[in-house]
Amino acid sequence: MKTSTLIGLVALLPALALANGEPKAPMMPGAMHGSDVQMPGHAMPGMDRMNGMHGNMGMHEGMSADGHDLHGGMAGSPGDPARVDRTVEIDMSDAMRFAPAELHIKTGETIRFFVRNQGHLVHEMVIGPADRLAQHAEMMRKMPAMAHVAPNMIQLKAGQRGGLVWRFDRPGKFEYACLLPGHREAGMKGRIVVE
Repeated sequence: MKTSTLIGLVALLPALALANGEPKAPMMPGAMHGSDVQMPGHAMPGMDRMNGMHGNMGMHEGMSADGHDLHGGMAGSPGDPARVDRTVEIDMSDAMRFAPAELHIKTGETIRFFVRNQGHLVHEMVIGPADRLAQHAEMMRKMPAMAHVAPNMIQLKAGQRGGLVWRFDRPGKFEYACLLPGHREAGMKGRIVVE
């Protein structure tokens, strides 16, 4: 598909969405349902109806400008909620820390992360290779209004809780981090060792 055609289609999406009424945002794979659970993804004022669109609207789906996957491509894939091997509880705080700060997981294990934001600020948990998350954190610092939605992340407002299911299909050292501007740099990251 030519770039000009793609740009034209993306430009028409807001009009089509409004013509069909206000759409409901889809739940990401593994996200938990409930009144106090936040939809995974970055939020951008006035853009919540356009989750998942590309273009000059300040949003992306985990891809850098040069086409590299910034998220979990090498860390695994979305897990099947019906085939969870174990649940891991993660707490996020305004001290810019995750508890626990390190996880040991077996190759092939599917983990249900039960994530709680115990702080007063918005925080998120994004799973992926440390270098890719560092790259994305830098992009978020330069473009703080940028928004995205990806299956390897969850963003929670103060006091909210939610879940995400992820399958770690290869050994290695990975990271979970809050990529909101300044959070990862302040130490809000954890280490995942897949053995």
